[in-house]
This record gives sequence, structure tokens and C-alpha cells, in this order.
Amino acid sequence: MKRLSVIALVFAIAFTVFFMAPPLLSRQFGLYPLMKVGDVVDIFTPLILIPLYWMLFRLGTDRTPGLAGILVFLLFAAFWVEGQGMHLAANSINHLLVGVEDSDAYSLAYFYDEVLSHYMWHFGIFGLSAIIVFRQLRHPFAEKQAVSWVIILAGIIHGFTLFVIVIEGGTAWLGVPCIVLAALFGSIWGWPRFRQQPLLLFFYVNCLVATLFFVIWGVYWGGLPEFSEVGIID
Repeated sequence: MKRLSVIALVFAIAFTVFFMAPPLLSRQFGLYPLMKVGDVVDIFTPLILIPLYWMLFRLGTDRTPGLAGILVFLLFAAFWVEGQGMHLAANSINHLLVGVEDSDAYSLAYFYDEVLSHYMWHFGIFGLSAIIVFRQLRHPFAEKQAVSWVIILAGIIHGFTLFVIVIEGGTAWLGVPCIVLAALFGSIWGWPRFRQQPLLLFFYVNCLVATLFFVIWGVYWGGLPEFSEVGIID
């Protein structure tokens, strides 16, 4: 369980870095100036995070995953990777289409960048989270352990990042119900099980934290506008 707690924290930090850093690294990439530094960093996003998802999936119980579980994991991972790759390419191209916003090329790139890729990517995120929790529920650890503060810290970090990507990604109708329902599930079902199911605790904490931020954001703005729509980011 200690190893799992550390992996959960590494996953939460890596998830935050690879989702939040690329938009901030807007300097042109020296070796190929048509790309930005953030584009180059984003190339490594699935190469780092998908193996971390697998480690959570694999190490979350004492049992080796079955074929059905592996296939479902691969399906959601495919959504995750295809959405992320589509977003990376379309977003990078969109940077070069300033001044031609009325063109079909801009409209298509925008659709891939801001709509289709976001929903595919986030569907993969929630799907992978769900199958990890489902596997943990079916196969808890045999011995009870003290609640890990590392797991709780990881959940807080990941929860805030989930809030950010759902709001700025414009996927609230998908993300908010998934996250709120997961928080309710954890509140009702999880309390007696957290000491044998640390990943249930991890995802419960991150969904609870994200839900609290959704409520605060929604009350303050009277809805769930993107950060760019209210002028917080460009």
C-alpha cells in the first residue's frame, strides 16, 4: 500500500504538470519554430501518464488483471490517447490560423481542438478512473491499513486539476455529473472500505475536491464559464 500511495502522488503531480504546463510554455521551439515549447512537452503526456494509469490499475489489488479488464483498460486508454493527440495537433495548427477565423480550415481545426478532442480525452480520463475503482472494489487488499495522508494529498492535487480541465475544457456536462456522482458514491459506499481500498479513497477525495470547486465556481459566476471566458487566462 505504501508503494501504491507513492505512485498515486506521482500520478497526481504528473497529471497536473502535463495538463497545465503546455499552455504556459508559449515560447517558440528553437529546433522547429512552428511548434511551441508546450507542444513538445505535450508529446510526452501519454507516454508518462498512461503507464502511471496502468500501474494504478495493476497495483490496486493483489490479483493479476484478467483479459476482460485489460481490454476495457485499453479501450479507455485509446480514447485518452486519441483525444490528447488530436488536441495537441489541432491546437498547434490553430496557432497559425490567426486572421483566417472565417475559413473552413479554422472551423475544422477549432472543432478538433476544442470540441471532439476534449470530449474523447475526458471520456478516457473518467473511463480509466472508473475501471481502476471498479477493480479495487472487486478486489480489496486483505489487510486493513491506516488511512494514508499521501493518498489524501494526491487526491486533493488531482481533484483541483480535474476541476480546472473540466471548466476550461468546456466538458462540464460530461465531467460534472461523473465527478459529482462519484463523490456521492464514495460518501455513501466508501467510508467502511477506505482502509482496504486506498484507490477508492484517492478517487473519492479528488471527486469531492472537484465538486467543492464546481459549487464555489458555479455560485460565484452563476454558471460554469471557462476561465478564458471570464478573463482569468487568455
